[in-house]
Amino acid sequence: MKLPICGFCAKNTSLCPMCETKIEQGILTKADADASIVLAKIEKENQEIQDFTLYSCKEFQGNYILYLAKNDIMTIRQSRTLYRTLQDQFKGKIWLVEAEETDKRFIEDLFFPTKILSVNSVWAPGGVQKTKAVVSGRWTPRFPIDLDKVIEIVKNARNLDIEIEFEDKR
Repeated sequence: MKLPICGFCAKNTSLCPMCETKIEQGILTKADADASIVLAKIEKENQEIQDFTLYSCKEFQGNYILYLAKNDIMTIRQSRTLYRTLQDQFKGKIWLVEAEETDKRFIEDLFFPTKILSVNSVWAPGGVQKTKAVVSGRWTPRFPIDLDKVIEIVKNARNLDIEIEFEDKR
């Protein structure tokens, strides 16, 4: 498994001086270290994730955004058991996104499995970029994704102001 911190630190749940220095210098975040330790712990019991690559992790108010390789995300999405195992080990909600992706793909990953029809960006006066995502279907009280959390995550992770609309406004 490839992790932001060294394998020794991840398996022993304590940081070596080199990894500690990277966190102090801002190269890595505490969330990177925490996620690496959690994944290393899960790897001991679940060999399915031994080839995973965690590029980074960001934490916003109990939401963990895991930046993984595309194949790793597909593996997790195809196994409800693996997803539940990951979710149970983190203190908050996990969001799986591809590392080094476009803003559009980032938003689509946050909404998975819901289909996004379009993501459009416009520049408002004053140089402010506004982004609008149109979600397939219509909103119901049972909609599985917390829209306020998605808006907050997009703002914090990508510095985008996003507006979410549904295809069917009824």
